Amino acid sequence: MSAEGRTAGRLRQRASAALPALAAAVAAALALGGLSIWTAAGAAGSAPELRITAARVLLPSEGNDSTAAVFRIRNSGGAAARLVSVSSPATGDAMLSYGAPVGDRAARMSMVGGVMVPAHRTLTMTPYGLDVMVELREPLRLGQRIPFTLRFGDGGSLKTEAEVVRNTDWNAP
Repeated sequence: MSAEGRTAGRLRQRASAALPALAAAVAAALALGGLSIWTAAGAAGSAPELRITAARVLLPSEGNDSTAAVFRIRNSGGAAARLVSVSSPATGDAMLSYGAPVGDRAARMSMVGGVMVPAHRTLTMTPYGLDVMVELREPLRLGQRIPFTLRFGDGGSLKTEAEVVRNTDWNAP
């Protein structure tokens, strides 16, 4: 093989070896550019911005000493927030729970340790899925307002009052 042929072969080998490194460098540059644009737009590292847009406690049926509370939580911030607990000075225990259907007219309730409120989204609790099971200290009456504190994983909290409504009115505006 001639000297020119050997030189050309080595150049091809070096070029082949350099392609993966070049591809990685281009991918890193694109990612860095995207993150820079995201940061410049104000989205990077922005905190959750939470507000409660609806809060209801369901009037329990006669003789029940527990009921469900449901909340609609809007997160207009750029980061998710994790709801970890709910409490009320007017009630006993309050636990995040999830009811899942297991058959005709039957559901299984499971306690949950927390739930995410995604960035730029609304978490809507329902009596048929995610809700807050509340132990009652005394009977409730329609229209009564019950104070609640919702606590989040970052240590923040929101205070609200939930209106006592009929079971059919939990989603009223």
